Amino acid sequence: MAEHPDPKNQVDDSEFMDIAKDPAQARLLRKALERLAEGGAGDTLKEMAQEVLSGRVGLREAATISAYSEAIVAGMQPFKEKWDELSDTERQALAADGERRLEEERQEIAKERRETRQQGQGSGNGAKHAGNGWSL
Repeated sequence: MAEHPDPKNQVDDSEFMDIAKDPAQARLLRKALERLAEGGAGDTLKEMAQEVLSGRVGLREAATISAYSEAIVAGMQPFKEKWDELSDTERQALAADGERRLEEERQEIAKERRETRQQGQGSGNGAKHAGNGWSL
């Protein structure tokens, strides 16, 4: 069985953009896979998540592997049953919670991008060879 992938050797959020179509959804998908890779949903899904996060198997390919797809279906059954028991109001509340979570993730991504741009512009020290502070 695969070992837990080293975070620096993991795929990044861009690996999931063809599925998610949105950076926030891609990040949340990666985070969900990280939780699965911790093993809380069983050994089969742990292995699948580790394989996907390491880049050895793509998520679409993993879904076509019968052992993984069967584990996904079996793991989703309790959620489906719970969903079926919910009222429309409860479903709408959960959908609103999901939208809020996506918006929080979008804001976090925007903040990270701003910080990255600011770091790229220097932290007030200026460029190493900017020529500031000396003359001939």
